[in-house]
Amino acid sequence: MTKTAGWRAEDFMGAWAVAMIGGGAYAFRVFAIKPIATVGICAAANAPEICVPRHLVLQGAYLGLFGWAALALGLFAFVRCGRILGAVALGLGIAAVVNYNGTQGIIGAAFGLIAWLSAITGRTAKP
Repeated sequence: MTKTAGWRAEDFMGAWAVAMIGGGAYAFRVFAIKPIATVGICAAANAPEICVPRHLVLQGAYLGLFGWAALALGLFAFVRCGRILGAVALGLGIAAVVNYNGTQGIIGAAFGLIAWLSAITGRTAKP
């Protein structure tokens, strides 16, 4: 299967994935992490179930997992020059920046965007 230039159906799905991953991370931060009331609610003895993913997101942000995952996926997409991999790396990079892992996250997002645009324009090193 040859790679052709131009937008294809998977590029629109990639744009949708970027919006859902980045927008979902932003919405989760705004509604579940940012409100000061959630700190007290999650510190209670009988905390609601929303506190489990909130804790996991906060731990992942503290350890830099979002940024390193975005960087690794962005580099992999850059080497493979994949459309979907580039889009997912871009979305994960946005999620990393939203969760304060911007150093690695923005580099991974940039690699993903370059890979995605290279596949769209047909400027790939591979046949």
